[in-house]
Amino acid sequence: MPPLTWKVLGVAAFVGLWIVLAAWWVGPSLFGDVSVEQRREVPATVTLPADCSNPDAEETVRFELGGRTMNGTLSGCGHDQDEQIRIAVPSGAVQAGGELVEVHLAATTPGTSDLRRPVGLALLVLSCASGGTYAFLVARGPRRRVAIL
Repeated sequence: MPPLTWKVLGVAAFVGLWIVLAAWWVGPSLFGDVSVEQRREVPATVTLPADCSNPDAEETVRFELGGRTMNGTLSGCGHDQDEQIRIAVPSGAVQAGGELVEVHLAATTPGTSDLRRPVGLALLVLSCASGGTYAFLVARGPRRRVAIL
């Protein structure tokens, strides 16, 4: 096995940094899609409440968007008849005809967290560091045993 020199350690460090920079350059799609669906928040009125004992409860809501009164389905339960809530309407809802539009509560965000990219990069850095440490230990070879008295 070749001796462990600063050149060997430098190459290992350079390759680890190159991998991290290449992952950063690839962009946000490496650790997941960061495209966020465009949506508008509007007030709505619950027209048909749902009982929470149903496993897939959906309520019907009425809202106004672009000067038109529209109806939508809200995946949820527990609201009262004619209760005012804030909903998030997808941007493509204006083109929808008279059909029901699928909406979400405005306080919730469907999809994934924005922490995936920094956490993914941190894990990549840790894996590069642990790989370099393992290569160092393999190249160094076994050490003498310490006598325990």
